[in-house]
Amino acid sequence: MDALSRAEPRRARGRLGAQSAGARAPAVPWARFSAWLECVCVVTFDLELGQALELVYPSDFRLTDKEKSSICYLSFPDSHSGCLGDTQFSFRIRQCGGQRSPWPADDRHYDSGAPVSLQREAAHYLGYVYFRQVKDSSVKRGYFQKSLVLVSRLPFVRLFQALLSLIAPEYFDKLAPCLEAVCSEIDQWPAPVPGRTLNLPVVGVVLQVHIPSRADKPESTSLKQRGHENLLPAPLVLSSVHELDLFRCFQPVLAHVQTLWELMLLGEPLLVLAPSPAVSSEMVLALTRCLQPLKFCCDYRPYFTIHDSEFKEFATRTQAPPNVVLGVTNPFLIKTLQHWPHILRIGEPKMSGEAGPASAQGSWGDGPGRSEATLGGLGSEPAARTPGRGCSAGGLPKQVKLKKPSRLKTLDTKPGLYTTYTAHLHRDKALLTRLLRGLRRGRPADTLTTLLRGHLLELTQSFVIPLEHYMAGLMPLQKSVAPWKTPPQIRPFHQDDFLRSLECTGPQLTCVLKGDWLGLYRRFFKSPHFDGWYRQRRREMAHKLEALHLEAICEADIETWMKDKSEVEVVDLVLKLREKLVRAQSHQLPVKEETLQRARLHIETAIGSLPKDLQAVLCPP
Repeated sequence: MDALSRAEPRRARGRLGAQSAGARAPAVPWARFSAWLECVCVVTFDLELGQALELVYPSDFRLTDKEKSSICYLSFPDSHSGCLGDTQFSFRIRQCGGQRSPWPADDRHYDSGAPVSLQREAAHYLGYVYFRQVKDSSVKRGYFQKSLVLVSRLPFVRLFQALLSLIAPEYFDKLAPCLEAVCSEIDQWPAPVPGRTLNLPVVGVVLQVHIPSRADKPESTSLKQRGHENLLPAPLVLSSVHELDLFRCFQPVLAHVQTLWELMLLGEPLLVLAPSPAVSSEMVLALTRCLQPLKFCCDYRPYFTIHDSEFKEFATRTQAPPNVVLGVTNPFLIKTLQHWPHILRIGEPKMSGEAGPASAQGSWGDGPGRSEATLGGLGSEPAARTPGRGCSAGGLPKQVKLKKPSRLKTLDTKPGLYTTYTAHLHRDKALLTRLLRGLRRGRPADTLTTLLRGHLLELTQSFVIPLEHYMAGLMPLQKSVAPWKTPPQIRPFHQDDFLRSLECTGPQLTCVLKGDWLGLYRRFFKSPHFDGWYRQRRREMAHKLEALHLEAICEADIETWMKDKSEVEVVDLVLKLREKLVRAQSHQLPVKEETLQRARLHIETAIGSLPKDLQAVLCPP
């Protein structure tokens, strides 16, 4: 891509510039920075070349040409999103070339303690964008266009949006020196340790955040201001690093939120067409988060354009669409992707309006864009966020309709959920009634979001609990784990046995919703989410079984065992115990430090019973 060739490599560490061809050196002075971010990018618009990567920081962070191209295109709204002013949105791209270096121990420690839905991305980059487009007579084309992009593997959308709100306006005014100072400040932050509350100073502000942990209760993940008595200035408290305002995101689709929850649960392909990248990315992220605490195992792209290298893969008609939630803003994609089984259009189509500046992807044909604050409404009218305006007679925001794909047209497609899917569960009318009552009484948005999030959490947990209960029954009993025998195997998951167990342990015990739960489970078994959940749970159970076996060995009397054993058997025990210690540390098995110490003592005792020549082999100087 010629537009990218302007970003020449600089070798000097700590100076701003584009990436060098080499990978980051082993002794990385930016270890703390890397715990939060992969790199920071600035994308500008060149009248001749189009989007251009102006700089990457740290300067030696390596991106492939394909990754640079994707970041450039996805950092600007496309030609059908008139976004004047400041806009924030996000994107997700596939990492090219596989993992380039072993993950630091701190990264593995984070993943072992974080909820599975908030673990680091293993094969994708997340991009958080702050885009500014304003009139500027000093620029040849009359408009200033630039994006500041934070590239990370952490799904902390709320934290990084707040960070961008602080640093992007400063950067656009002061440019490189400001950005270098900010990155140096981030390099002083403590690592994101699950369960801890951290104070993160940047540009004269202290962000106070709580890093979610697996031990947190779902309803207690928000953070109240605390531990700042001696901090000056007083910290800016973020209630969450990742949670979105679900009620605001789902306003236009409240009547279909359960249908969308089922589509997400089953990993169905879904195309989301929105009027801007901000609306598109928030809706896609909200959809992927509605399954928490279940990990979203399908692909998702909060913002996607036809310039993406994977566009042909998603647009092909020779095979079924992949399991991906795709957020787009170009209405022409409805024609290209009309074979997709589920299409959600939110926001009224706007095919004409005041002309704006030309971009590399086409002309701005939608007139003046909305600021992010306006875009947050996600309704067909901005006023839909305010009770009594843009609402139906009963006060509920204007809802998209459920329509058949046969009514799908190309450019004048009206807002709606286009699908032939029939929901397995009955709609929760009581929830809609409570939300409607809250709107009428002017309840705060946080209250309505808490209500909606609680409903989705209860729905997911009611679905998952029977699976967890059945899976737990496949684990061998602890008393069957003997120290000197191979540990027993985890029994296989039999779908028919599980379905029969639902009569006594099914979701009807915790959820009032009626419907075809059996049919929903049968379709779930064919989805990527069942495969992802089962692999994760089986891996955790296998680690637990390893830990129980190691504990059984450590509690046994090794001297009694060695009395009638040959030297070969004792050497074999030493090697196996060493292997178990390595596995315990590398996989971070649920083993107490006391158990590991006893295992080391067992190894010393076993080696001490051997002849000197064997001791020298096992313990070389």
